[in-house]
Amino acid sequence: MMWEVDEDKDLWDDAPSRRAAGDGAHTERFVTGELTGDDLDVERSLRPQTLDDYCGQEHIKQSLRILIEAAKSRGECLDHVIFSGPPGLGKTTLSAVVANEMGAQMKTTSGPAIARTGDLAAILTNLQPGDVLFIDEIHRLNRQVEEILYPAMEDFSLDIVIGKGPAARSIRLDIPHFTLVGATTRSGMLTGPLRDRFGISFRLDYYTVRDLAEIVTRSASILGVEIDGQSAAEIASRSRGTPRLANRLLKRVRDYAQVRGGGAIDLSIAQEALEFFEIDELGLDWMDTRILETLCKTFRGRAVGLSTLASATGEDASTLEDVYEPYLLQCGLIIRTPQGRVATPAAFEHLGMQPSTTSS
Repeated sequence: MMWEVDEDKDLWDDAPSRRAAGDGAHTERFVTGELTGDDLDVERSLRPQTLDDYCGQEHIKQSLRILIEAAKSRGECLDHVIFSGPPGLGKTTLSAVVANEMGAQMKTTSGPAIARTGDLAAILTNLQPGDVLFIDEIHRLNRQVEEILYPAMEDFSLDIVIGKGPAARSIRLDIPHFTLVGATTRSGMLTGPLRDRFGISFRLDYYTVRDLAEIVTRSASILGVEIDGQSAAEIASRSRGTPRLANRLLKRVRDYAQVRGGGAIDLSIAQEALEFFEIDELGLDWMDTRILETLCKTFRGRAVGLSTLASATGEDASTLEDVYEPYLLQCGLIIRTPQGRVATPAAFEHLGMQPSTTSS
């Protein structure tokens, strides 16, 4: 795939600056794994910088340690890496850790920000040898930009067409050897040719309560908050297996402790704060509970279609399906059937109700 140069326009002018300008969060939901504006204030300081500081994902850590040490011993760049998994599990953090462990600079961009082939060319030609290029949401690259990436990943070169018509000529630009690290929340949307060009692929899984408690304790020490092990475990148990959510809940509990307590976080303060912010023992918020109550109380355990459930809860159907349902399904609180969504006995038990004898 070749791209044409527009002779009237400077190709290298503005590419990296085209960051996602319209990223403003439009929800105040505490328990979403998506990055919110509130997270940006302190998240950089909470992120581990080395594999030794990184908590959880032990298999991935050990694999990366071997691969990085082997690449460094040969004096080569690490092979291209793709991280996949739900939001908030540490894909961006791991990418920064890879760059730090390799002793390289990391240049960061995102799939939607690279709108034109010239944008990508500008980024690639400005890399230094050994740099790590991190592309977040890489599955959202448009097809023309993606095809420019293929020779860059394989041959570390760019094919450029200069001029138009009979006078057009093709030149090949060599670019420095680099490591591309991609992150995606939807690995199924990656095209086959792009996926095959990544030599290393990891999928991040949800964290255990023990790992999350360790993360909460570490974050509390960085934030200067006194917290005990029971309180850290309480916050971790309501964090849906997601470090980003654990850190967010820690900050909310810290605020509550400063106003209603003495500043230190103990178990009673942690439980009071989480109840105040309507996060229950399973990490469900008020909207999750409303969905379960609609299924269990209003419809008495019968199968409910998605559009009907959306009307009953006052929420958009696609939001229910994409945002709320996945965690309820993981917890075994609801199931999907051809007839609709059905509350499980675990949902009735969680709400303190007896399953209806008329449920089907």
